[in-house]
Amino acid sequence: MSTAAQAIAKAPSFTRHSITRFQRAPWIVRKLRRSPTSGLPVPHVRVVTREFAPCRLSDHYHNTLKDDLMYMTYKHLPSDKPPPEPRKIRLTFDPNDPYSKFRYNPPVGGSQVGKKPAPPSTPENIVYLERIQLHSMVKESVQNKSNLLGAMMQMKALTGESFQGGGHHAVEGVQIVRGKKAVGGWLRPGIPVGVKVDLRGQSMYDFLGTLVEFVLPRLRDFNGVVLPPSSSSTKTPSAVSGVVSFGLPPHAMMFFPQIEVNVDAYPKLYGMHIHFITNATGVGAQDKARALVSGFQIPFIRR
Repeated sequence: MSTAAQAIAKAPSFTRHSITRFQRAPWIVRKLRRSPTSGLPVPHVRVVTREFAPCRLSDHYHNTLKDDLMYMTYKHLPSDKPPPEPRKIRLTFDPNDPYSKFRYNPPVGGSQVGKKPAPPSTPENIVYLERIQLHSMVKESVQNKSNLLGAMMQMKALTGESFQGGGHHAVEGVQIVRGKKAVGGWLRPGIPVGVKVDLRGQSMYDFLGTLVEFVLPRLRDFNGVVLPPSSSSTKTPSAVSGVVSFGLPPHAMMFFPQIEVNVDAYPKLYGMHIHFITNATGVGAQDKARALVSGFQIPFIRR
């Protein structure tokens, strides 16, 4: 017998299985556990969706705007003259006294929020957009919370955000804003008064692009975000927050393509406030935030 014939004789024999049309497929996926609330299967791994296309505004920030902001907002600190130490704020009560050890001890010297200097300028702490928050207040929801449905439908259409949507466990979707304290006898703690949405990542830039390309150019009475007067203080809590905010009236909502395609589906349109939240802190933080937002084609005006 030849060598090739011996190798064929020693080879293991395989049984050929015929796969017919109605044969059941082999079970190759592990059995998934089901959610106790919805009854749907839960994946055994954390599923996170990624961006399916390049984000134009994100590329614009990293390729162009970031370098310009680093040049415009740079603060030179001379090495031969170190910054002065912050003033020590004395406490109302002696913390070493056992009689006042656990007592609320407010400092004497006023609020220091607007007096803290900005951190040194480095390539790592260049101002950037952390998130965009959309907030809409519905006064009618104080009497009947079902009046929030229209505002929730509007926010869902504008942003497309849903609770833990797309596998992102940090996505909170449309949230209900509730009262924190009693105001004038008509508002109590826990009463729903509005809705809000936090946008991050690509959905944040998508909303920003829709805002500056479709909505703001079509508003006749919008000349720009009003700047405070030049004589205003730069050390107030709002000036050091690094947040730029402005509002849109209810009639501006129909200029969004998501709502314009079917305006009759909404019984009533609600205005909203838009908050651009950045990482800027310290004195001059709001000026850095305005420089960032203006780089995304949002105009400003001083009256």
